[in-house]
Amino acid sequence: MAVLIAACVAFVGSHFLLSHPLRAGLVKRLGAQPFLGVYSIVALATFAWIILAARGVPVQTPLWNAPQWVWAVGSMVMLLASILFVGSLIGNPALPDAKLAAAREPRGVFAVTRHPMMWGFALWGFVHIGVWPTPANFAIGLAIIVLALGGSVGQDAKKAKLVGDAWKVWVSRTAFVPFTGSAPISAWWPGWGVLAGGLLLWLIATYAHPWLGAPAVGLWRAVSI
Repeated sequence: MAVLIAACVAFVGSHFLLSHPLRAGLVKRLGAQPFLGVYSIVALATFAWIILAARGVPVQTPLWNAPQWVWAVGSMVMLLASILFVGSLIGNPALPDAKLAAAREPRGVFAVTRHPMMWGFALWGFVHIGVWPTPANFAIGLAIIVLALGGSVGQDAKKAKLVGDAWKVWVSRTAFVPFTGSAPISAWWPGWGVLAGGLLLWLIATYAHPWLGAPAVGLWRAVSI
């Protein structure tokens, strides 16, 4: 567990350091593209460390036994997380190469939250802690939650400096916490393509669970009961 916690701290800490205090200096010294390469290598290396450390943790007893309704709710939340993630890949003004239109009205997953990708990861952390609350899962889930939500706060601050008033307008029209914004409910519809992509991602991820040594989840859990 000590090694796993160290890996989680390294994963989260390196993301924050490279995204904020160290970013400008490294980009100036290395160049934008080489910096992204370094960032990716560090992210992959620390994430791989988490996986290897988690595999080395002895079998742990969950701190509580989640009832079946918690598993069912968790599966639906993960479907929402999958839809948010897929939707975030299309026209996301927070992505480096996307152009932000200040006059644009938020639609789809961006009407739900301006950080759909980050909330997809955070929901993953909350669900996995809730349904399988081992100490190892707590460490990994908490790391993902802190990185996702803390990264969203940092992203808002960084984009406000880089984009300026356009980002402030975008912030005023969107919500940080899902489903708390001023956009009408009709604007939440993600579109059939995003819905199908999110459903497919959810089905594949839940089907792969037993292959990864994890319990059956989603529809596959219902079939196995």
